[in-house]
Amino acid sequence: MDLLVEDSIIIEVKAVELVNPVWEAQIISHLKLLNKDLEVLINFKVPLIKSGIRRFINTKKNY
Repeated sequence: MDLLVEDSIIIEVKAVELVNPVWEAQIISHLKLLNKDLEVLINFKVPLIKSGIRRFINTKKNY
């Protein structure tokens, strides 16, 4: 976990050619363990930054 914004959104920042599927599992674990709604993975090593952004939403949030 790189950043936590407003105690609700987790930001994970990468600069890699290829996103590792293990990171996606790690992101889902972050969401569940920290009981947060949203995590965003931003990969800066892409030609168009829009294509390097992925959102992950926690559908199993504990209230």
